[in-house]
Amino acid sequence: MSKRWYVVHAYSGFEKHVMRSLKERVKMYGMEERFGEILVPTEEVVEVRDGKRRKSERKFYPGYVLVEMEMDDGTWHLVNETPRVMGFIGGTKEKPAPITQKEADAILRRVKDGSDKPRPKTMFEPGQSVRVIDGPFADFNGVVEEVNYDKSRLQVSVLIFGRATPVELEFSQVEKE
Repeated sequence: MSKRWYVVHAYSGFEKHVMRSLKERVKMYGMEERFGEILVPTEEVVEVRDGKRRKSERKFYPGYVLVEMEMDDGTWHLVNETPRVMGFIGGTKEKPAPITQKEADAILRRVKDGSDKPRPKTMFEPGQSVRVIDGPFADFNGVVEEVNYDKSRLQVSVLIFGRATPVELEFSQVEKE
């Protein structure tokens, strides 16, 4: 039998705990050959707090754990009887359906990309209204014209004396309206 990817529904906030518990139970019951990877899909995000850049993790799918496994009665029971697991997603309760290999590859690629280059916690889009909260243009409102995620900077059009003036600001200097 070949291993397939399954999605396990866990209590929200306990995804990492469920992942560790599953890995321990697999070892304890000697089922290592029937299980592959067990992971919580996350990406690194950068946020600015107190003027300092901090990295943190954000879950792609809060409340879910991905498990690569061969599905049979033994593995099904091992996963379902793990504390804080509510069951499998997809298929029926007794016979869960795996996600397609294409979906699994997309999630794994996103996890790899997320750890290679951290993304900002707040995402901006051109045309979006923002409020400047820091710097010489504090308390002005503006519209995002360009976004540069590599440099964490925005080009914002701010109304000064009735004229739209383009201003370059850092992500930390603005907030969404």
